[in-house]
Amino acid sequence: VAPVQVQLVVPMAVVFGPGSVPGDLPRPLPFRDVQEMEISVNLRASVTSRYEMRFRSTTGQEEAALAAATAREADAALHPLQDTTLGSLTMYVVPETSSLLPQGINVYVGKHRSALVRAVGSLAVLQARLREVTQLMSFRASSIAAALSDRVPDGQLGPAARRYLKSSLGYEITFSLLNPDPKSHTVDWDIEGAVNRYVKPVLDKLSLVANFSVDSQILYYAVLGVTPRYDKESSSFLLSAHSLPHVINPVEARLGSSAASLYPVLNFLLYVPERSHSPLYIQDKDGAPVSTNAFHSPRWGGIMVYNVEAPASPQASLPLHVDVDMARVMEVFLAQLRLLFGLSREEVPPEFLLEGAGNEGLADWELDHLLWAHTVENIATVSTTLTSLAQLLDKIGNIVIKDDVASEVYRAVASVQSAVTKLSLGHLRAAFQASKEAVTSSERAFFDPSLLHLLYFPDDQKFAIYIPLFLPMAVPILLSLAKIVRETKLQKKEPTKMD
Repeated sequence: VAPVQVQLVVPMAVVFGPGSVPGDLPRPLPFRDVQEMEISVNLRASVTSRYEMRFRSTTGQEEAALAAATAREADAALHPLQDTTLGSLTMYVVPETSSLLPQGINVYVGKHRSALVRAVGSLAVLQARLREVTQLMSFRASSIAAALSDRVPDGQLGPAARRYLKSSLGYEITFSLLNPDPKSHTVDWDIEGAVNRYVKPVLDKLSLVANFSVDSQILYYAVLGVTPRYDKESSSFLLSAHSLPHVINPVEARLGSSAASLYPVLNFLLYVPERSHSPLYIQDKDGAPVSTNAFHSPRWGGIMVYNVEAPASPQASLPLHVDVDMARVMEVFLAQLRLLFGLSREEVPPEFLLEGAGNEGLADWELDHLLWAHTVENIATVSTTLTSLAQLLDKIGNIVIKDDVASEVYRAVASVQSAVTKLSLGHLRAAFQASKEAVTSSERAFFDPSLLHLLYFPDDQKFAIYIPLFLPMAVPILLSLAKIVRETKLQKKEPTKMD
């Protein structure tokens, strides 16, 4: 595998509000500073992060914005004043006594590409805090290692890294309603309205990362592959954590094949239990009920169990009409979607306050987080694809490479070099676009139809095919030749008769 050498540059502005400038600044404002850090992946991949910091004082407009009553209002007022380039960050340092940040909170991370940081005595302590914030908002070493997971030894990656979806040019999202007992339940769900209201804003934001298509289906008589256990105490049925992996395979057989899809398929299933297994609850590893009554499967999707309330009177006519509360369902599915894209907010220190993303489903800095990881992954993927192609072509001596295949290879190499250069300049958007073009070109070259029949029909197979055809014909020919040679020799030995 070819080595990957990438430098990730984050342009950063550190803006000091009145009364927040540390006393030990090395020189008067404004000035620049650079911090570099090696991200250890393995011997074959070298990734360096470089934070190019520009220290300055607030402008009059920024001071007015920081005089807002709350951090949320200040963040909204500062947004039009800051650099909104993808991959860039702005840190506003506020005085230690500022009322913008609640008690016990030292860092407020906004919806866009900025954060409010409480001032501390010395520059060294402030820089340590800033480093913590920038690693949260740009990229963590773990997310870059996860992006290069094919090159990282298994033991070095946690289970969360294996959950993330691989970088792709597109994704297909399928919402499925499973009604195993249509005789008892008539289920209505406004999936179109819910997708437009809850999912579309998120996918619009993610459209920069990849193309998305969404479809939905209702499946009848589709049951889970596991029989739930009845619990007398709670008069309910339980699915334990260890049985959850066995739920997916039988259901997946009914979902429709994803083999015909060019892109990864994400499945989100809403399961309404049959009347004989209601209510049905999911238990975690400790035996406690899961609050969302849902679980997710890495790189596959998620399943939510939606219990129907039993009718008040036993004589109620069947089937019961069920209207699904789509707000509750979509809240769970969008949380699972964030998990699959590696956007979970689990590792946040207690002194950090993160603003919710609102309707858009993800903050601007979270979008950048995805772009950093996917760009690095795309560069590594192209490197591996082109190396594999070169090794295959070396093994086949008589191969003919057409001009269009060669031009795709040249285009892929040029695009990868462009992506690496753009990353080292801090141009995240341009780097990501170049890495996507490189992936497209390298795959076109690798899967070109003119190469495929040669790759799968090497010389040893030709001998294996033709020898059985020619050998039966060759035997009588060789025997005849041997007989002719013998007769010629005998004629030479016999002396010529003289009269």
